[in-house]
Amino acid sequence: MRHGMLGLPFQPPTPSAYSRHLLMGLLSGIFMGVLFGVALMAGWKRMIKYRSNKRISKAVDVKLLGSLDRDDLKKICGDNFPEWISFPVFEQVKWLNKLLSKLWPFVADAAELVIRESVEPLLEEYRPPGITSLKFSKLSLGNVAPKIEGIRVQSLKKGQITMDIDFRWGGDPSIILAVEAALVASLPIQLKNLEVFTVARVIFQLAEDIPCISAVVVALLPDPKPRIDYTLKAIGGSLTALPGLSDMIDDTVNTIVTDMLQWPHRIVVPLGGIPVDLSELELKPQGKLTVTIVKANNLKNMEMIGKSDPYVVLHIRPLYKVKTRVIENNLNPVWDDTFELIAEDKETQTLYLEVFDKDIGQDKRLGIVKLPLIDLPIETTKEIELGLLSSLDTMKVKDKKDRGTLTVKVFYHEFNKEEQLAALEAEKLILEERKRLKAAGVIGSTMDALDGAGSIQAEVAWIPQDGGRGLETLNGKMITKRALICGLDKRVKMVNDINRMGLPNCNLHL
Repeated sequence: MRHGMLGLPFQPPTPSAYSRHLLMGLLSGIFMGVLFGVALMAGWKRMIKYRSNKRISKAVDVKLLGSLDRDDLKKICGDNFPEWISFPVFEQVKWLNKLLSKLWPFVADAAELVIRESVEPLLEEYRPPGITSLKFSKLSLGNVAPKIEGIRVQSLKKGQITMDIDFRWGGDPSIILAVEAALVASLPIQLKNLEVFTVARVIFQLAEDIPCISAVVVALLPDPKPRIDYTLKAIGGSLTALPGLSDMIDDTVNTIVTDMLQWPHRIVVPLGGIPVDLSELELKPQGKLTVTIVKANNLKNMEMIGKSDPYVVLHIRPLYKVKTRVIENNLNPVWDDTFELIAEDKETQTLYLEVFDKDIGQDKRLGIVKLPLIDLPIETTKEIELGLLSSLDTMKVKDKKDRGTLTVKVFYHEFNKEEQLAALEAEKLILEERKRLKAAGVIGSTMDALDGAGSIQAEVAWIPQDGGRGLETLNGKMITKRALICGLDKRVKMVNDINRMGLPNCNLHL
């Protein structure tokens, strides 16, 4: 008999007891395994649900942040707003830049011809009064292709595709301008280190017939403001031969860009020979701004003996400049002269006012100020006192002394459809008359400011259709930016000798 350690007899477990222990161990293992598996699955499910909710919450936050613009983030972050945050809306087009670099020699040759044909007439039309001729002597766009930083495609209007192109060019062109002035022979001026930074808007007018595009509209967006940087160098002479030449060329370039190419102004090009109504694509008059130049106070005296003889030049578009009469020997002049200017886009256009001192030779600028039309109420007269500046370009402001103030009254009227069409015709007639005056030698440039009363000889009349004699005599009186509305026939006529007999009392101003 076997004994245990305590001397007691050892009895081995019976087979039935061993089976029970084994079964209990197996059952408890299975139970614990099932319990652990259920807990693991529950924990896994909970973690998956938590992560899913977290991702949904994060996606909602990202969507909300994505809807914020720079101004919203500045309000939220305050002074802690990081300047490195950007809002990319343009898609990169590296493939297009590679293609453009290959095609550039051929594109440049075609572009040179287009620039000569389209820009040279603009140089003549917009040239400043101090220059008698401004043309290209040499024009080559060089070998360096422009770079397109990105493209944004939108569908802002049914039947059109709008493409905004972030365009930059720092090329190696060879551009020489032949400049002539009254007392100076032809002076070659070279444009060096030319750089262009702008965002161009191209609108494709869609059509059902091949090539599926009936017209293209091209313009430069005002924001960001187009930049054209360059330096001027006189070849075989000096820029001092013609005082102020550099500023005059700068003003001419800026004027052409803002008045012809910068939105809302645009170039409309029909394509493919498809008949299309371009009237909906072209820029139209939107409203009339009536401006009364009331007075000026504390103007700067530019005279060695006596006082300045001030007058005001004002415009929305440079081609339609008008000016007040001259008040002699007075630094606090009172004019009370009223003008009517046409606006094509109230949201983007600006009224510019310059005060000059009438002098022998070149008149001196006493001050300048601008008034954005978007700040003006509609159908409400508003009197505003404006502080004059030496220049609108703050980088060029050297004299920071007080230049005085200019007080004006403004009234903006929005055109209806009939007034819009009439104003469009009147605007064309005024421009034609300016060109006629320039050809006759009355003015040196179409950009010369004309007197508000009697300078523009565009005789515009609405001819009645009722068979009446209507207009017969006006005794040679000039009509300035006005039309006589008589009867229902809305045909505009140019009349050299307007006669008036039995004229109804109708003198609605455009």
